[in-house]
Amino acid sequence: MRNLRCKVRFLLIMFLSSLTCLCWDSMPLLTQVPYAHQFVQQGIERYQAGDYNGAIAPWQRALILYQKAKNSQQEVAIVAENLARTYQQIGQGNQAIRYWEQAIAYYRPIDPQQTGRLLTEQAQSYSSIGQNRQAIALLCGTVQDQECLPQTAVSIARAHKDLLGEAAAWGSLGEAYRIRGDYLQAINYLHNSLKIAEEIANPQLQISALNSLGNAYSNLAQVGDRQANSAEKLGESEQSNQLRQQAASNNSKALEYVQNSLELAQKQSDRTHQTRAYINLIPLYYRQANYTAAAQTHQQALGLWQQLPNDRNKIYSAIDLAKLQQSNTNSPIECLNPQVQPNAITLLEQAASIAQKTQDNRALSFAIGELGHIYECRQDYTPALKLTQQARWAAEQDKDSLYLWEWQTGRIYQAQNQKPSAINAYEKAIATIETIRDEILTANRDLQFDFRDTVDPIYRDLITMKLDTVPSAVLLAATDANTKNLRSVLSTADSLKLAELQNYFGDDCTLNVVNQQGIDIGSIDKNTAIFSSIILDKQTAIIASFPNGNKKVIWLNKDNESLRQEINEFRLGLESFFDEYDPQPAQKVYDWLIRPFTSELQQAKINTLVFIQDGILRSVPMAALHDGTQFLIQKYAVATTPGLSLTELKASNPQNFRALALGLTESAVIDGQKFAPLSHVQQEIGEVQEQLKGSTPLLNAEFNRTRLQQELSENSYPIIHIATHGVFGTVPEDTFLVTGNQEKLTITELDMLIRSTTKNTEPIELLTLTACQTAIGDDRAALGLAGVAVQAGAKSALASLWSIEDAATAQVAAQFYQSLTDSRMSKAQALQKAQLALIEKGDKYTHPAYWAPYILIGNWL
Repeated sequence: MRNLRCKVRFLLIMFLSSLTCLCWDSMPLLTQVPYAHQFVQQGIERYQAGDYNGAIAPWQRALILYQKAKNSQQEVAIVAENLARTYQQIGQGNQAIRYWEQAIAYYRPIDPQQTGRLLTEQAQSYSSIGQNRQAIALLCGTVQDQECLPQTAVSIARAHKDLLGEAAAWGSLGEAYRIRGDYLQAINYLHNSLKIAEEIANPQLQISALNSLGNAYSNLAQVGDRQANSAEKLGESEQSNQLRQQAASNNSKALEYVQNSLELAQKQSDRTHQTRAYINLIPLYYRQANYTAAAQTHQQALGLWQQLPNDRNKIYSAIDLAKLQQSNTNSPIECLNPQVQPNAITLLEQAASIAQKTQDNRALSFAIGELGHIYECRQDYTPALKLTQQARWAAEQDKDSLYLWEWQTGRIYQAQNQKPSAINAYEKAIATIETIRDEILTANRDLQFDFRDTVDPIYRDLITMKLDTVPSAVLLAATDANTKNLRSVLSTADSLKLAELQNYFGDDCTLNVVNQQGIDIGSIDKNTAIFSSIILDKQTAIIASFPNGNKKVIWLNKDNESLRQEINEFRLGLESFFDEYDPQPAQKVYDWLIRPFTSELQQAKINTLVFIQDGILRSVPMAALHDGTQFLIQKYAVATTPGLSLTELKASNPQNFRALALGLTESAVIDGQKFAPLSHVQQEIGEVQEQLKGSTPLLNAEFNRTRLQQELSENSYPIIHIATHGVFGTVPEDTFLVTGNQEKLTITELDMLIRSTTKNTEPIELLTLTACQTAIGDDRAALGLAGVAVQAGAKSALASLWSIEDAATAQVAAQFYQSLTDSRMSKAQALQKAQLALIEKGDKYTHPAYWAPYILIGNWL
């Protein structure tokens, strides 16, 4: 407020000194400008009294008067600044951004230092409404050679040696990256902020940086815990232990930073930051199973909270304290224990009361929405629904929270067996998610529970309700009303697939939707059936779509965990090179997924099966299913796609096929992981050159980013063939290819190289990766493989689920490309022919370990 008073005082001086130089034609405005000053003063008094909404009206009137007056641009800028901060104070970030624009427009040509500082405040407004990419663009932009872009907040502050502005900009940048889920980058920038804050002895900035560092390390600890759980489920006990140790270390660092923040806030008698520090300590103690310390800290936070002024900090602190009365409150649908619910209700009611008085609708939506959830947990649905509807109205402009209350409305209706109302609410929630998918699905993407607990269930619950009325194991005609319902289910499932990919690949994911829902596959391909799997908690739906528009759904009555175990057993058997192959698991899965549709496939004369898989089913090749007599690949060509909306259904012209063929024959070590030499890769590259005339090889040392970018910029290649080790991990950072100079090339980086070239103006026709591997049972890694074509900017991808001897790979590649040049053969049929050739070779090659891992992803035509 001191800063605000200084600015108003300066505004008055400017106003008085300008009286002597006003011309006659301005006299009609002279009588208005003094009134503007009165409105400014009125706004100050109301702001100081905590009446933030009351301050807005007189300031807006003053702004209008100054805008009409000549030579009052600076006054306009100052009032706009004050309005921006006030709107930010009451949670209206969009309004704040609009006024920041006005103020920045004035300062940009005359005061770079102030411009940089206001850019930082505008970025904070963007972060407050979940738009972290815009915040990062204002603060630093895309880092080039370790430097922020010109005219960003960091660059401006550094250029003008504004240490205060630089510390604030680095801190805001670190917080934006933290919220986005890039914790290591966040920590780097927050350390920059802390270092400068200590140098200039600014305790407020130090407190803020320390607190944010604590949160970033806490987030890293959460990531580690969940990765450890995943590794443990996969039987990787050593890796699980290492991850848990690292998580514990990060939790200890988080504790240290937050405690330092608390001590400094106590020295400054800063109750707001003391309360925030105590709140941040509670989950850290829970993670250490130190429940006594957590309870004591909760009481200390509650005591300080009572002394806070009635502002949005107090509101959000109350919401956090209500939820932190027990340790396991990660999921928005998780219920507090009955014994702590009364205390939580009291806190939330107080928070709601403050939000109503300050007219902070965003904070109000969270307070009463959480209150509604407690009544939902109590099965007291009348007040639950009333409160949730109020939360929806309050969140109307904040879609990143609106979908939560629409979802909660749907759950309440569903609990009351009001299915039409429930479906309507769920559809509204998904429609809201679709409009903000880029922001909410790329934020905190490393914390899998964020997506799986707050987005994924909405889609699956809606699918479950819609499928409830569809008859099972009955062929439904294209004109049947149930078929229309199934099309709606498949549309929802496809949207879920898009959301999963966006969440997996994060902020750099470019989802190019090429097909709208309801596309008539039969008009494009009359001999292909589409199989879609949807895994729910207690059972799995398999929906087959035929070229004539008919559909059929069958239910696999297995819960999620049982299905996972049996599919993993199937995958383990496929990879057992040196054991005699046991077809029993393959026959079991065939009986589940294919046999119920046998007669319909025969009647429709189907020769190609395309699978849109869900969850753990992505991790196994359908070609290896067995009917008791032969493998599925011996009857059908097989392909997979992450979703029809991402698949360009257009046949290619093989006459123009040539490849950029990259390969690595030598051993490599990446991040301590050893990769064996691939002795037959040179032969494989030779086969590519033989079958696709005009291809260009880049082998070993020549296979590097520079040469790759050079070739792509100078020549057009419909096919990129990469014969090197590839790893698909739980997170995109662990999804990479090994280059010839022993560096990691992530799929995202490959996409950037492809898209940044001028020659490949269209998506490449095919990306081939012949030595990839995904961990058994890791459906997050399998999701990355399923989306590899999309993320690499390719119409199709040919990749392997596990590594095999490269001699077999060379044979598959040779046959595949030879068949691909035949215009009468689709990509799926070309792969089928290559796999059959290996099976027919006999001996060890009949084992699916050698031919099954190759899967075609994307466009199968």
